Amino acid sequence: MGVISYTTILKKKSANMDSKVKGLIRGVPVLGKSDDVTKIAEEMTGNNCRQLPVISGKKIIGVVSRRALVDIASRIKVLNEIKVWEIMTNPVKSVGANAMLSDAFEIMQELDTLTIPIIDNENKVVGVVGMREIIDNNWRNEDKIIGDFEKSAKAQITVESVSVSPAITVNWDDTVEDAAALMVDNDISTLPVVEGEKLVGVLTQYDIIEIISACRERELMFIQISGLEDDDKAATEALYEVIEEQMVKIGKVYRPESLMLHVARYNDTGGSAKYSISARLYMRGKVVNYKEVGWDLVRTASDLMKKISESVMSMKDSKVKFRQRKK
Repeated sequence: MGVISYTTILKKKSANMDSKVKGLIRGVPVLGKSDDVTKIAEEMTGNNCRQLPVISGKKIIGVVSRRALVDIASRIKVLNEIKVWEIMTNPVKSVGANAMLSDAFEIMQELDTLTIPIIDNENKVVGVVGMREIIDNNWRNEDKIIGDFEKSAKAQITVESVSVSPAITVNWDDTVEDAAALMVDNDISTLPVVEGEKLVGVLTQYDIIEIISACRERELMFIQISGLEDDDKAATEALYEVIEEQMVKIGKVYRPESLMLHVARYNDTGGSAKYSISARLYMRGKVVNYKEVGWDLVRTASDLMKKISESVMSMKDSKVKFRQRKK
């Protein structure tokens, strides 16, 4: 019938202990036993799912999780040629140890992520806090709260009091294969990326699965837009138009192979919808990452694509190095 997740529950402000599961179900694609890994990765990223059901006939016979795909990635030798800095998110949002849990929760909603790093005054990683810690903290006493977490008294404690410390990190010049192995061995979905001891980015299971998806053989360029909510899907055609406009320019310099756009919508102060759009462009061994935030979906996407196009143009006659990628 579908899946139910932390994200769905926490976006439902009216959710409480008496809420019916059927009101929180989200429909997802189903897999067949013969589907290959790249197709599974494509379905997961396109629908922003952490697991997908496998169907035989009309019966569900199992699920495939992000963790299972990352486990495969940890044994794919070709990923030994890709460095963490090439696909990590940078710049990265983080919180200080004295920040309130409600602040961390707000950032997670904005970025549509389940974990964020905690840093000290010198930008050194001292821990991480995730949705797992928030849920555990929220579930301790009898007054269990699900929806509208920000208004809960339990949200007004410091992240330090519930954080996981020390954090497991990965170096910016480690390979993606090594990072995938770290995730599997420690059963985690997010790795803060460090240079020395300083935070310079973050790498997630989603990032690795995007690479697997991009490995699928296609005759034409692959474009994927994920995370659109139902009332934003009317803008899909306009989004493809702004993408096509910049892809024509990029195609004159490099051959683009795949473009992944992920849209996260959240309510800012006053209840107005704000959009955070992240993009990753793959082209002949090169990867370009950017993120843009704005109030209008199409305009924000347009600004994002212009930045990507400008970045590609600047790469034309120079080799991209890590320090040049810092923004």
